[in-house]
Amino acid sequence: MIIIHIDMVNAIMILFPAGIVAGIMSSTTGMASLVSYPALLAVGVPPVFANMTNTVSLVLAGAGATVSSRRELRHHAKDLLKVLPLTLIGSVIGAILLLEQPADTFEKVVPFFVLAAGLLLAFPPSASSLELRRVSKIRSIGFDAMIIVVGAYTGYFGAAGGVMLLALLSRSGKYEFTTYNALKNVSLGASNLLAAIIYSLRSRVYWLLVIPLAIGFFIGGFIGPQIVRHIPERIMKGIVVIGAIGLSIWLFVDAYGLV
Repeated sequence: MIIIHIDMVNAIMILFPAGIVAGIMSSTTGMASLVSYPALLAVGVPPVFANMTNTVSLVLAGAGATVSSRRELRHHAKDLLKVLPLTLIGSVIGAILLLEQPADTFEKVVPFFVLAAGLLLAFPPSASSLELRRVSKIRSIGFDAMIIVVGAYTGYFGAAGGVMLLALLSRSGKYEFTTYNALKNVSLGASNLLAAIIYSLRSRVYWLLVIPLAIGFFIGGFIGPQIVRHIPERIMKGIVVIGAIGLSIWLFVDAYGLV
């Protein structure tokens, strides 16, 4: 067993505010890990355990966002019941894969996934493409399969999983950004909860670090949807696209040791 000595006072001072910022980013853009994962590394948590501890803490971001998103979710229970089980199935697959095969190798392809998600948001589908998807059972099955894949990615690695699900949901072209964002927050919150249960039973989670980070996540997760309501959809999408491209570059540099 790896024994790590962590200064808890310093950790709390770093993780609580980082959790608030990351919670806001999680519930607005889906890029919480851009802040929270490096914060865990900064206080001395090894990478794989930081990934797991971050996933456990993210459950509270989903909880805060769910409470704050009741207005957007009120008339979309049917959509949630379709997306939620698919992400949960994927989450179980991803969490088990991480326990069996750590994410070191997978990190090298993650930047390309994040970049692809950003580009999907930047270039929305045409009206004819949307109509074809509605009448095509094959395309519908493919769409469902991609949601499972995103759920698996979230359970396995997690960085920018929210961006990927947001980009995928936006391809349906059915609702406003606020609705997609709310569906994304609830689905990934539940997905993280399921992965967290598996991690806690099968591996090591730094629970003392989860507390300040998760409290910050809940506060930030609650604030995020309220911000989204007051920012025009085009601007929000632009922020997510720019953030996704920037994150993909950062992940690429980190994965390939270019610094």
